[in-house]
Amino acid sequence: MVLLKEKQRNAPAFWEQARDDLAKRDPVMRRLVSQFNDSALYSRGDAFTTLVRAIIGQQISVKAATSVWQKLATAFSNNITPENLYSIDTAIIRACGLSSRKISYLQDLSERFLKDGYDEIVWQKMNDEALIAHLIQIKGIGRWTAEMFLIFYMQRPDVLPLADIGLQRAVSIHYNGNQPIEKNRLQTIATNWRPWRSVATWYLWRSLDPIPIDY
Repeated sequence: MVLLKEKQRNAPAFWEQARDDLAKRDPVMRRLVSQFNDSALYSRGDAFTTLVRAIIGQQISVKAATSVWQKLATAFSNNITPENLYSIDTAIIRACGLSSRKISYLQDLSERFLKDGYDEIVWQKMNDEALIAHLIQIKGIGRWTAEMFLIFYMQRPDVLPLADIGLQRAVSIHYNGNQPIEKNRLQTIATNWRPWRSVATWYLWRSLDPIPIDY
């Protein structure tokens, strides 16, 4: 578990402004900001790790994803690199709780990082939609995974992962009387969070889980 002071040290530069703006304009955000003022979104500072964790987290609960990640970290002695992940026996990865499909995604990702690397300067110049379009060319990375990367690694302030089940559930609880919410209604509610939709999303996630989500 990452210490609180580490989270604060790595919080985005815009975090306090975003938090204050959201609290002023939205009563739900004001309550959540007050309730969860002890932590913040932060970046692990490693693009590969963030993508690996996001792939692991696809279509499973936060608790399950955390368990798989911890087993994987133990198997690799906390040294999960493209080199190590690409060369390890897949049976070891499978024993950590990963499906054959996700294993193929992770090995393809590892191979891409080994062969092509990445140019973060180019990434920084791309707007959100352009970067998402670039990332989803990688096997196993769809829009949701790319959005997690934008939020957690790139720390883009205004990403709204509409397909995220956790976000949908939190919005239904806090804004819709605990009733299912349609995506167009969620999108309308989220217009009030601009340009801080990533931050609002994080607080809504935080309201569901005792441990802050991170990738």
